[in-house]
Amino acid sequence: MNTLLNSTIEALDLSTLSKDRKNILDLLVAFVQEKRTAQVPVKLHFICTHNSRRSHLSQIWAQAMAAYYNVPNVLSYSGGTEATALYPMVVKTLATQGFEIHPVSEGVNPVYSIHYSESGLALLGFSKTLDHAVNPSNGFVAIMTCDAADQDCPFIAGADQRIGLTYKDPKVSDGTPQQESVYLERSIQIATELKYVFSRIS
Repeated sequence: MNTLLNSTIEALDLSTLSKDRKNILDLLVAFVQEKRTAQVPVKLHFICTHNSRRSHLSQIWAQAMAAYYNVPNVLSYSGGTEATALYPMVVKTLATQGFEIHPVSEGVNPVYSIHYSESGLALLGFSKTLDHAVNPSNGFVAIMTCDAADQDCPFIAGADQRIGLTYKDPKVSDGTPQQESVYLERSIQIATELKYVFSRIS
């Protein structure tokens, strides 16, 4: 893990998390710990409506935190109820926080190679539906990162468990002077919560 990303993670303040939020996060802690103890793959599937912002931030930070805390066999995914495109400000925000990101293909739904460490496998960032071939079909926890997807998908096929871990959409800041700060704030929030989760895994 490079110096910038390592410093970004170290600076995240777990004391900012509320008791109510920790109660939700503890459900994810229990899932990860159960799979870890059973020595089976820990499949985390972050789901949002368009798979363009919050679900990608969550997927990428979860994989990075697993590496930071040396929790092996974690497989992080993301998907949406429909496919659009990974929003460019998400890419820019993660790059400023220390991720190495390279374009793989262009077009209406570009693909990015996202690196969180030299030794870890790169994540492919692109928008896709939750049932896309690259996503898990069973044995995973469905983590709903937006209210709309949580309401629109009362049943997620193949999920062992479902957790509502929703975030405010940074999309509301698009095209405004506050855009960069809003996306950074949301990324930090998600990163802090996933740092809490993986810091509790033994």
